[in-house]
Amino acid sequence: MGRMVQYGALAKYYDRIYSFKDYKTEAVRLAKLIHRYGQSGGKELLDIGCGTGRHISYLKRDFKCIGADASADMLRVARKNVRDVRFVRADMEHIKMRMRFDAILIMFSAIGYVKTYGRLRRVLENCHTLLKPGGILIIDGWLTPEQWKTGSVHMRAYESGGTKIARVGFSRTRQGVSVLEEYYLIAERGKGIRSYTDIQELGLFKRQRFLSIMRDVGFKAMLSKRTAGRRDQYIGIKPAAKP
Repeated sequence: MGRMVQYGALAKYYDRIYSFKDYKTEAVRLAKLIHRYGQSGGKELLDIGCGTGRHISYLKRDFKCIGADASADMLRVARKNVRDVRFVRADMEHIKMRMRFDAILIMFSAIGYVKTYGRLRRVLENCHTLLKPGGILIIDGWLTPEQWKTGSVHMRAYESGGTKIARVGFSRTRQGVSVLEEYYLIAERGKGIRSYTDIQELGLFKRQRFLSIMRDVGFKAMLSKRTAGRRDQYIGIKPAAKP
């Protein structure tokens, strides 16, 4: 069994592991959603759980972006990918900033890492505080309890030049939380082969309860009409200030 990691040692391979992901198309759609539903009129954008900054690399053309992530290793890659954007290390549940934003994003199912409804509420409360009146919150949800399949397996491979990566995974459920047990083999020319084990735990949130908490916090909440794959995309609008 290889070394246990939580994106740390894998951060430099992350963009290759997810090379199939179309960040450009997603960024175009996000910009359209912001322009359509956002009511604050500004361009300040915060990407929470920004990872390696790939969405920001496209969104910065239309918005003044800041990226935040809990992983120093991922931020190190993000700063190389996107040179002229500010990145800060912060947990989504506790992030505090003086400035306020017109749009906040939590992409690629990162919201699942909070695991519990109590922590989800705190994240949503935090986002509500960080938004300007009329600002928009867009969240890529993780799978619902009905969508999650315990005992399933998956495999994906990547190769380019002198690097080859194989990833195999197995799904479990523990105390209502989805558990992804994944094993990586990474071979690099001139360096040899390394193996890693990565355990990801994500909360399985029910759609209507998720929306209910958003509304309790103060958002006008809805589901996007077109979701990414089988996953829900939540949109929250902070009510504009009354004249």
